[in-house]
Amino acid sequence: MEKSTGTIYAVATADTKGKELYFVRDLIAACGAKVVTVDLSTQTLSVDSQADFSAETVADFHPQGRAAVFCGDRGRAIDAMASAFEIFLSHRQDVAGIIGLGGSGGTALITPAMQALPIGIPKIMVSTMASGDIAGYIGASDISMLYSVTDVSGLNRISRQVLGNAAHQIAGAVLFQVAADASDKPALGLTMFGVTTPCIQAVSQALESEYDCLVFHATGSGGKAMEKLADSGMLAGVLDLTTTEVCDLLSGGVLACGEQRFDAIATSAVPYIVSCGALDMVNFGHPSTVPAKYADRRFYHHNAQVTLMRTTPEENVALAKWIAAKLNRCRGAVRFLIPEGGFSALDAPGQPFWWPEANQAFITTLEAELLQTDQRKIHYLPYNINHPLFAAAAVAAFRSLVAGEK
Repeated sequence: MEKSTGTIYAVATADTKGKELYFVRDLIAACGAKVVTVDLSTQTLSVDSQADFSAETVADFHPQGRAAVFCGDRGRAIDAMASAFEIFLSHRQDVAGIIGLGGSGGTALITPAMQALPIGIPKIMVSTMASGDIAGYIGASDISMLYSVTDVSGLNRISRQVLGNAAHQIAGAVLFQVAADASDKPALGLTMFGVTTPCIQAVSQALESEYDCLVFHATGSGGKAMEKLADSGMLAGVLDLTTTEVCDLLSGGVLACGEQRFDAIATSAVPYIVSCGALDMVNFGHPSTVPAKYADRRFYHHNAQVTLMRTTPEENVALAKWIAAKLNRCRGAVRFLIPEGGFSALDAPGQPFWWPEANQAFITTLEAELLQTDQRKIHYLPYNINHPLFAAAAVAAFRSLVAGEK
């Protein structure tokens, strides 16, 4: 482990959470870590703040100035301060870690700036919102959400314990960082689902001697995390062989990507191998959660809490159009590999999702919609996506892109 020489930023709205903020600051300092405090209050204070960076200082980073923050409307003020804080933090060159304290407003203020920080910088958000759906606060980042138990409103026997734990967690994470990987191997991003696991394992095994293979579970957040790394210039290439998240986006499944899927790939121009892994399925939870409009569809009960629904020819047409529109914007080299023998382990002869007509609807539409050039091409392979020869072809296609072959 290596010790950090950077600074921990402790952040809150000091007008309502000042006692808690400075309590956390003092505990972090007692551990021997360098710490500064930032006030994100959205109304000017009637007394001097102890914070190292005042709310006015942060608000000045808003493109429209502090008046955009201190506007008298709480909702607009929170949005404006969140933007100002993100810009403020991007100008700081010594951020070794960040800890935020807040309720719903404070969490909305602080977490966008956390999301913008690089993966690996410790981030802890102590929040009253941590016991619910926190996807919007986390995004594709590595933020640790800690439930405050009581409201973040004063110090008491519970809040002291929770805040103390959080302060020591951030101090420990910064003071005792895991040493950076000394390997000089470039990193690759790969997307995987349970029904494409054999393919991704084979691809990883073939490339791991040359590359650091980072596998992302295609659960909506997995694709976002992979693209965040690509956008940050941290990936030398992407083998996005499992694009099932788009099925959930278009059909209301529970593992949906966002509308921004593929956008980072388009702008980063990273060498890109893409396929239709698990485009034969939409994901739902327990059978009782499947929308009534899908009652007559073909299902596979993966386990008690996961129900898979087979995509139809009509849905595959929509999938192909959506994906092609995204890929047509890519500035870098793209190879789309079509596994003609099936899109997943369930989509094969004798398996419950085998439906060649549905797959052909995707293939025909992609052919019509994808603008093929020397940089952007479709390759057809007479295998199921999990066949060893498909994995070998994916590896060969990636090597060709890296070598600059057309």
